Amino acid sequence: MKAGFICSLALAAAVVATPAAAHDHDALAKAVAGDHRTEAFTARDGARHPVETLRFLGFDQNHVIVEVSPGGGWYTEILAPAVRDHGKLIAAHFPEDAESAYMQRVRGEFLAKLAAAPEVYDQVEVIGYKAGTDNALGAPGSADLVLTFRNMHSLMRQGTLEAFLADAYAVLRSGGKLGIVQHRAPAGADPEAGKDSGYLPQDWLVEQVEAAGFKLEASSEINANAKDTADHPGGVWALPPSLRHGEENRDKYLAIGESDRMTLRFVKP
Repeated sequence: MKAGFICSLALAAAVVATPAAAHDHDALAKAVAGDHRTEAFTARDGARHPVETLRFLGFDQNHVIVEVSPGGGWYTEILAPAVRDHGKLIAAHFPEDAESAYMQRVRGEFLAKLAAAPEVYDQVEVIGYKAGTDNALGAPGSADLVLTFRNMHSLMRQGTLEAFLADAYAVLRSGGKLGIVQHRAPAGADPEAGKDSGYLPQDWLVEQVEAAGFKLEASSEINANAKDTADHPGGVWALPPSLRHGEENRDKYLAIGESDRMTLRFVKP
């Protein structure tokens, strides 16, 4: 009896002494430096500041993160390995039955990218996002962080901005964060013009998000660019990396660099 009791105590002590999976505080930096990343994507790190941006927006390796409209996977390349075996990344991409040929192509390329590197992406869950549908981004209260990058003008153009904000609010737990990076128009600019230019006024966008129930927790100038006047013919796509106008004023746009962007972190009360 005594020997069994001592054995049980030793087993219990061993269980207590076994450390939980360690949190890797350098996970983002390691992901950014990973050799799995696309060369054209890494060339933009200096303009997009991924480590600083994600830390500011509330990244935690153990979180359930929903990335909305990941496009070609610029941030997916960083988020997927950074949360691997710790948290969960859900990529809310275009729906499988999207009518647009462009959406079908981009979704297909994204899925092919993930399938080509299972050692990096096999834990990523891809869902087809249809704004305003039931549990569009996941079960209520199931996510810690919702992220979307340079996408708010597209939601406006599609008429789904309000629905997206409701979807994000629903999927987040209380205390969860919504992180937004968006091309920034001058204060007082017409928000409707942003549908075509890509630029939205910051105060106006904050009002829209707070009207959905969120509270602005903090803003950052990490992605600010004072050289960007936000009034280019053809909108933000005149700037790199798009360089919509080809050789016309190319040096001018390269000298400006990527857009002036607001970086906002909201919390669900």
